[in-house]
Amino acid sequence: MAIVRFDPFTRSFLKPFFAWEDEEDLPELTMTEGLDVYEEDDQVVVKAAVPGVPADKVDVTFEDGVLRIRAKVEEKKEEKEKRKVVYRMDRVASFDYTTTLPRAVDEKTLEAKVENGVVTITAKIAEAAKPKRIPVKTK
Repeated sequence: MAIVRFDPFTRSFLKPFFAWEDEEDLPELTMTEGLDVYEEDDQVVVKAAVPGVPADKVDVTFEDGVLRIRAKVEEKKEEKEKRKVVYRMDRVASFDYTTTLPRAVDEKTLEAKVENGVVTITAKIAEAAKPKRIPVKTK
């Protein structure tokens, strides 16, 4: 018998516990890190995945150099027949990202937008944080 590394997210682990007949019937579970922070030209860009969350449910704050992105959405669907619940589905999606930015930014230039399930925050790098050329003098 071979020793197999335990992975709770594999289909082979879940199959004995549930009565699925086909592999196709198993639920899919996808996990991603979801946060990218990088510099592009003279600005800092932060991208965070918030799939299924509308823009009005996303909250972005920036305080003391710390950027925080929170998003939460709850959906409830219920079909009833003679007060007996026949089908019920609750979906809760919650995201909470916290990061420091790699350089000081001009807070007045911070912008955030949500498009296709991704929050994109941009801010210009502060003048004080940009590299400066120092002339070298000779004696």
